[in-house]
Amino acid sequence: MTNPQKKKQLNKYIQLIGVAFQMGITIYLGVYFGKWLDAYFETSNKTYTIILTLFSLLVAIWSVLAQLKNINDKYD
Repeated sequence: MTNPQKKKQLNKYIQLIGVAFQMGITIYLGVYFGKWLDAYFETSNKTYTIILTLFSLLVAIWSVLAQLKNINDKYD
């Protein structure tokens, strides 16, 4: 039989892996659309890439912190 504590621990790890993927995807999309905007508006100094990368990084960190709080509250 499976130990309920081990199952809870496994679910916690799976959720943490999901958080990491979400963070990576958020940052990737920010960079991708920043590069697309720079190409569309033909900017030479990569303004949109820098702005959207920093914005997506902040959004990803905020999202990770919120999800970690929920995971911690759920499993403690």
